[in-house]
Amino acid sequence: MSSTDGSPDRLSALLDEHASLERELADPTVHADQSRARRLSRRYAQLAPLVETSRALEEARGNLATARELAGEDASFAAEARTLESQVEELSGRLREQLLPKDPDDDKDVILEIKAGEGGAESALFAGDLLRMYLRYAERRGWSAEVIDAVDADLGGYKDVSVAVKSRGDEGIWSRLKFEGGVHRVQRVPVTESQGRIHTSAAGVLVLPEAEEVDVTVDPNDLRIDVFRSSGPGGQSVNTTDSAVRITHLPSGIVVSCQNEKSQLQNRESALRILRARLLVAAREEAAATASDQRRSQIRTMDRSERVRTYNFPENRIADHRVGYKAYNLDQVIDGDLDAVIDSLAAAHTAELLAAGS
Repeated sequence: MSSTDGSPDRLSALLDEHASLERELADPTVHADQSRARRLSRRYAQLAPLVETSRALEEARGNLATARELAGEDASFAAEARTLESQVEELSGRLREQLLPKDPDDDKDVILEIKAGEGGAESALFAGDLLRMYLRYAERRGWSAEVIDAVDADLGGYKDVSVAVKSRGDEGIWSRLKFEGGVHRVQRVPVTESQGRIHTSAAGVLVLPEAEEVDVTVDPNDLRIDVFRSSGPGGQSVNTTDSAVRITHLPSGIVVSCQNEKSQLQNRESALRILRARLLVAAREEAAATASDQRRSQIRTMDRSERVRTYNFPENRIADHRVGYKAYNLDQVIDGDLDAVIDSLAAAHTAELLAAGS
């Protein structure tokens, strides 16, 4: 293995891991634990492209060696050798990318939180638009999406909404949506604007990898759980029982409230899901406090000057300021056609890792 392909030891270890996973997944007893089977299947699927590239590269190198040997006797093999050289170069580059250290959360589902920021009622309406955009994107990708908590705004949209996005197969959601965290800015004429003036508003997006119970241990003694009456827009009561739940994690000070469900038990479970996700991120950030980490760059304030993306409706323009991406298909993006935007961010992230490695 050439040194340009990454660490031979790392490749060997990953190929061994893939073979081990294949053996485990062939064992019927593994599938008795669905959570474990799903975790193993995801990792197996994650390694599959690397295994395929490694095998293709090995075959191409063998064919190249044969073509070069035969070229001395038959000139027609020289052209084939040149083609195979290009193939080996392309596969080597692909393998280098696949051998880059992976985000440990790439194969996880996510909890996505959207919060209205500057702009009042228009910001809340935009938060609703962002929610619909992500729900439509999830639908396009074949994912399932469940709103687990929502605080409605008086004139429509949301003050705050949380949605759990899950893969129905082996695809990791975090690997795609982790770049969405930050402040999203909208420029358009609000429905409340009588003079037709363009306003600028903002909403914040926070993306959390959903933690399984094996990832985060929550001691019940560390929790203070309060119940209260749910309220909707304008403060009116959603129901007449104290079903809303507020959980405070005393060691970290993290507070999570859920009121979307009619059952106190359901709201408690939803709040615990969000709490576990936030604790997982806090643990990851603490462990990598000095590293340049994508999650640490997620902006938690709603300051419009700290924007990551602008949605300009009059010009039908979408712009991501982190990588200079710009396109004039905002109507399609807001309807869930997000792949091109996310692909540009993923490509830039890969280029950064390759540059850091070299």
